Formats: sequence, structure tokens, C-alpha cells
Amino acid sequence: MDHIRPHDVRHTAASLWLAAGFKPYEVSRWLGHANLVTTDTVHGYLSPPDYSSAIERFELFVSEGAATM
Repeated sequence: MDHIRPHDVRHTAASLWLAAGFKPYEVSRWLGHANLVTTDTVHGYLSPPDYSSAIERFELFVSEGAATM
């Protein structure tokens, strides 16, 4: 395992924390990043965003809005 650097382990851990649902703010603080943009840019791209709750909220809004029109 000579080819694995400590930074590689750090990168993997951060990516897994984000994929597991830890808040980006927490991960950013743990890594010592100055801002969330760094955390999102460097580590966030590995896990696709989950828009399911936003879609559900929007569908509920649309269905309730249509009922009141």
C-alpha cells in the first residue's frame, strides 16, 4: 500500500462522509476548509445530488395549488 498517500485517505473519507449524508458544513469543518465551496468542489462531485425530497415538495405544492384554483 505504498502508493496510498495520507491525502488520498483524507479525500476518500470526506467523499464517503458526504455520500453517507453528513452535512457539508460538518465535513468542511472537520477538514479545516475555509468555506463550503472548497468541500463541495473537491469532494462533493463524487456523490450525485438527491433531489427526491425537493421533487416531492414541488409536486405537493403543484397539486395543492391546482386544487385551490
